Amino acid sequence: MPWNRLPPGLLPPRLRDVVPPILTAIIVSACLGALVGLIRQWSSDQSSPGGEIDLGGVRTYTFWAMLGAIAAFLGEKHAPALLAVVIALVGLQQLASLHRVPPTQHTGGTTFASALLTLLVGALVYWGYRQSAVLVAATTMVMLGLKQPLHAWTRAFKIEDIRATLQFVAITGVILPLVPDRNFGPFDAFNPFSTWLMVILISGLGFVGYIAMRMLGARAGILLTSLLGGLASSTASTLAFARRSKVEPALSAHYALAVVTACSVMLPRVVITVGVLNPDLALTLIAPLALMMLPAICYGLWRWFARRPAAGSVEAPSLTNPLSLFTAIKFALLYALIGLLVKAATQLDLLQSGLLPLSFVSGLTDMDAISLSMAGSQTTGQVPLLLATKAVIVAAVGNSILKAGLAISLGSAVLRREVALVLGATAACGLATLWLV
Repeated sequence: MPWNRLPPGLLPPRLRDVVPPILTAIIVSACLGALVGLIRQWSSDQSSPGGEIDLGGVRTYTFWAMLGAIAAFLGEKHAPALLAVVIALVGLQQLASLHRVPPTQHTGGTTFASALLTLLVGALVYWGYRQSAVLVAATTMVMLGLKQPLHAWTRAFKIEDIRATLQFVAITGVILPLVPDRNFGPFDAFNPFSTWLMVILISGLGFVGYIAMRMLGARAGILLTSLLGGLASSTASTLAFARRSKVEPALSAHYALAVVTACSVMLPRVVITVGVLNPDLALTLIAPLALMMLPAICYGLWRWFARRPAAGSVEAPSLTNPLSLFTAIKFALLYALIGLLVKAATQLDLLQSGLLPLSFVSGLTDMDAISLSMAGSQTTGQVPLLLATKAVIVAAVGNSILKAGLAISLGSAVLRREVALVLGATAACGLATLWLV
């Protein structure tokens, strides 16, 4: 008789109806604890090859996770305070272990934190929050496994970087909730809250590239360095690579590729930042800006395959921390000024005739400010979608012309020729797209 035609009484019950929930929780907790312990033991062996310090391994973390699940079960059924007692006991045991470590060795608080987290993973599993338990366990494993790389990365930062980051976080975390979220000034063009939010968006995106540059340092190849430099600051990267081509003229062609790459990163970056505020405007920008990237893509492919760039590492360009207050305040002032001019043009019926020249001039100084201003203005209905799209394209054209001018004035003969050709074609493609949108 086929299995699916057996009488209902003879069908085997489902596994979850047979295995008690506590047994399932213990098994799952033990598996997660064992994985955390495995990574902890491996990390301990890497940092202390002689094994002088016992920080706990697979067995210890398995026991801790099982303890968490069992304590949560018994606390629910019999002793409500049992889980808190178990956490306190494990914490005391960890504190006592720290005092037994010889003075010449240092353990830190990683084991203490990971032990308590593993206990709570077991409790989460029993309470039914298994996705959360897996997330906590996975995050704990990642942080334990990245101990050595994280220490190496943090040593790449200077005291100025830490100070700038702390200042920016303090200003944002303390002042932003206090500033008014309403319009001020002529034409009600200035909103302190939204202005600083734009600063956070742009500074945060640039800081991602800045961190990556610091982490990789001179180990990165020239193409990766230019990509990250373009994400952090395409203008600074253009200046740095153009000047370096004068010092190392034999590598001028490779520095030209770096300049073109850094400038091209600006275009998808604009789409991403605009998309955060205005997905409709970002969608209309994808095709025009992709067409503007076409000359750089063709040049990069030709350079890479026909005249492959040097495989060695290149010194990262010297960039200013995007989270420095001076940089943030400059961007905030520029963004506020552009917002004022756009509002004034709207109120004075000069929008159609004045916005595109304003966008071109703004693109010469900062591409992000005009892009975000157009995203916000189009959302509120001040600027039509078509006109906002054209304004961003014109700003991109102006920015490409500026970068070409910087490269021509500062770079070697080879870099001047190749960058002028590619960025000139980029600007021409941008002007051509104005007929297509």
